[in-house]
Amino acid sequence: MAVEGVAGDGGLAATSDEELAAQAAREGSDGVAFTALMDRFRDRVWRVCWRLMGSRHDAEDAAQEVFVRLFFERGKFAGRSRYSTWLHGVAIRTCLGMRRSRSRRRRREVPGSASSDDGQDRIETQADDRAGQADAVDAADAAEKLLAGLDEEDRALVLMKFAENHDYEALAEMFDSTPGALRMRISRIREKLAGKGS
Repeated sequence: MAVEGVAGDGGLAATSDEELAAQAAREGSDGVAFTALMDRFRDRVWRVCWRLMGSRHDAEDAAQEVFVRLFFERGKFAGRSRYSTWLHGVAIRTCLGMRRSRSRRRRREVPGSASSDDGQDRIETQADDRAGQADAVDAADAAEKLLAGLDEEDRALVLMKFAENHDYEALAEMFDSTPGALRMRISRIREKLAGKGS
């Protein structure tokens, strides 16, 4: 389906992500295909950023940075994987870079500080007005404490596998690895987390 000449969103809903990405690579800065991709993936990108960054404010900053990168790199999607897989890879690399940068900045601001956990890395919960969900909040806090002990890339891998339900082939594309290597890595992470949870 051709996207060119389509007014508004008429017809774009039926266009695949990969077709929109190819059109976005050919169009100018105000193109309808890139705008349609942004609209289509805005919530998913924000959710990934929120899970990886840990706060609403940081997630908004990261999601904005992801879309800026997608705009400037829109011609780099080669079509070797699904567009959503490629986009999640961009989001992961963006968030990990921002977290590393934030961690280095904190170490410079607080001399002698080896830890970057000042409470801002915790995922905000929206349980304050939902009194009946205390058990869920406790479970989320316990999960967050377990994940906090992982390095940044392992934490991202766990979140993409179990919170976003990506298969190992998609994860291999996102993390520039092989499915077998990631299966082994997830197995080691599980063992590490099982040891901490006991």
